[in-house]
Amino acid sequence: MKVALVAGETSGDLLAGLLLDGLKTRWPELQSFGIGGERMMERGFAAWWSSDQLAVRGYMEVLRHYREITGIRRQLKARLLAPSGKDRPDVFIGVDAPDFNLDLAHDLRASGMKTIQFVSPSIWAWRGERIEKIQQSVDHVLCIFPFEPAIYAKHGVSASYVGHPLAGVIPLEVNRDKAREALGLFVNDVVVAVLPGSRTSEIEYLGLPFAQTIKRLLQARPALKVLIPAVPLLKNTITEQLGKVLGASECHQVQVLHGQSHAALAACDVSLVASGTATLEAALFKRPMVIAYKMHALSWWKMRRMKYQPWVGLPNILCQDFVVPEFLQNAATPEALSDAVLAWLDDPVRCAAITGRFMALHHELLRDTPRIAAGDVAKVLAQ
Repeated sequence: MKVALVAGETSGDLLAGLLLDGLKTRWPELQSFGIGGERMMERGFAAWWSSDQLAVRGYMEVLRHYREITGIRRQLKARLLAPSGKDRPDVFIGVDAPDFNLDLAHDLRASGMKTIQFVSPSIWAWRGERIEKIQQSVDHVLCIFPFEPAIYAKHGVSASYVGHPLAGVIPLEVNRDKAREALGLFVNDVVVAVLPGSRTSEIEYLGLPFAQTIKRLLQARPALKVLIPAVPLLKNTITEQLGKVLGASECHQVQVLHGQSHAALAACDVSLVASGTATLEAALFKRPMVIAYKMHALSWWKMRRMKYQPWVGLPNILCQDFVVPEFLQNAATPEALSDAVLAWLDDPVRCAAITGRFMALHHELLRDTPRIAAGDVAKVLAQ
């Protein structure tokens, strides 16, 4: 059994790694290759290119890297379809990254290869016209949210709900005290986790406002402890940004971690999170959060015109309500972000209520995703 996968950025690498667990259980001699990251390579995946090379978000940001990204896609397609057939897989699975994966899947499917998209593009939130590209490009969509298969059924696209992989990885009950001990914190510390994103462009736009927010929080609560899980490639950049804003004594209150986002979320009281998969992770850890995002002005203008819902953060979209505050683009100021974080810290009743709502969401998303997804891949291959 040979499977080609393409996962873009850190969250895609995490999801693809969990999918590989299910595939390897079903096919112990599985060979997997393509584009991926550390989590996938831990499962024996051969990464021809790193997922970091696809970690770009926003129209202007993609334009800067357009030639590099299209070059990678062209080389990957040529290798998978080489006349020798040496690297031709039984199935191609695109993990998230729809702008990259759907074009590739379209050409692979035209050659007779089975193609699957794991993680539906957010056609229910914006760019609904992509349903036509999905129809033409994939044999099946593995959906991670329960409402998505019905949308595809209306358009004649085969799709199934497999649950969200993270719901099976993150425990329903998390031992906060143990997590704090592992990070060298005291049980009674007040802790804020700050997750600025895993892409270079996110750090470019959010790094400074988040550093300024941390300074305001430390001025309001001098004993506060701050945890910043950083993608290894961006750790130095984040540390440099903090050094430009914080004083020496304030820096002692901040830990920049080597990854360890789950450890930080398990240990914190409240999180400040860049919009993306990390917001769902914070929800599954039952942590109150403040969501923020900034991007190039033109990218923001185009995305705002295309979106169908008032929410951007995944917890709010899934709950269909502003259960946690969102501050986007010009609204994501250090003053607004720090005030929103402090509001959570000052309102234990509100925090308890959101914990209960997130527990219900966790149960809704909890399935044996690796096993179910592998079974659905087998069904596609058997057709």
